[in-house]
Amino acid sequence: MGGGEQKYVKEAFDTNWVAPLGPNVDNFEKSINEFVGGNVHVAALSSGTAAIHLALELLGVTRGDEVICQSFTFSASANPIMYLGATPIFVDSERNTWNISPKLLENAIQDRIEKGKKPKAIVAVHLYGMPYNVTGIAEISKKYGIPVVEDSAEALGSSVNNQKCGTFGSIGILSFNGNKIITTSGGGALIAKEETIKKKAVFLATQARDDAPHYQHSSVGYNYRMSNILAGIGRGQMEILQNRVDQRRSNFEFYKKHLAHLPEIEFLEEPSGYYSNRWLSCILTPSFVIREKIRLALLEDNVESRPLWKPMHLQPVFTEFPHYSDGTSEDLFNRGLCLPSGSNLSQSDLERVVELILTKI
Repeated sequence: MGGGEQKYVKEAFDTNWVAPLGPNVDNFEKSINEFVGGNVHVAALSSGTAAIHLALELLGVTRGDEVICQSFTFSASANPIMYLGATPIFVDSERNTWNISPKLLENAIQDRIEKGKKPKAIVAVHLYGMPYNVTGIAEISKKYGIPVVEDSAEALGSSVNNQKCGTFGSIGILSFNGNKIITTSGGGALIAKEETIKKKAVFLATQARDDAPHYQHSSVGYNYRMSNILAGIGRGQMEILQNRVDQRRSNFEFYKKHLAHLPEIEFLEEPSGYYSNRWLSCILTPSFVIREKIRLALLEDNVESRPLWKPMHLQPVFTEFPHYSDGTSEDLFNRGLCLPSGSNLSQSDLERVVELILTKI
């Protein structure tokens, strides 16, 4: 916490605004809007997963449709496709961003069209805060008329050519889960380019209650709106967002400075014009064996690290669905490791991690 959150939470209690609407919700949405810039409209929701679910529904995804999803991601990117009864089509990553490959994406779209099923949407992810190839994906989206759900759950504060992540796709989503760059304990947001889309998202997120003096519902809705209390936490967090980004980037630079000279360690660099919030500091090792050697050495000293995301097309729950892969994400999973990356890491914490790695390689 940054220290300013309690002021807004107290305000919610003092004014008795504790429901999923109120001044904190309005002002939290406004602060997100001002931060990401551009002519966008923000709806604060209960989670990033809820935002993806609503985004897909707003784009017309229904039972029996196909939705392309980046394979190298967390399962929350893909689960909402299943909520709607649609079929996920997984696409592998490119090497220079670790995100969805434009080449494989186009191959997948062409193949699905040849098979008689044009995908209804594309879920592209800015993984670990590194933006995906926004230009390449946008060109393919426009060429085939398939909208992009821009999963920016891990990328608040990241940008490409000074345009903030969350504003590139047809609909963008953010997450404020407890492990994200800022948190509302649990929460997320949907970013729309049109106010009508935001209003429809809010309508669906509040049980789709019709404008009537009695309770009337013409559509199926969800309980997805953010509470005024949690939005108060978000307002306080937004005040220190750039500080959190700076801390995460500082963690990455420290690891890079002290480990990049090792032939066994490789870091993901920012392409020209890209700015990553470095939500997590990740390394690549030469092999699964060396990755595990480092991970277990850290764990032995009570320092947690984790392998990179296991690709969705390798997950037991998704193995039956089509995937277009060249082995990139599987290789990244086998060789990659997320190092401790919290915004509150001290200098001694970082030195301890580096020392443990240096002594074990």
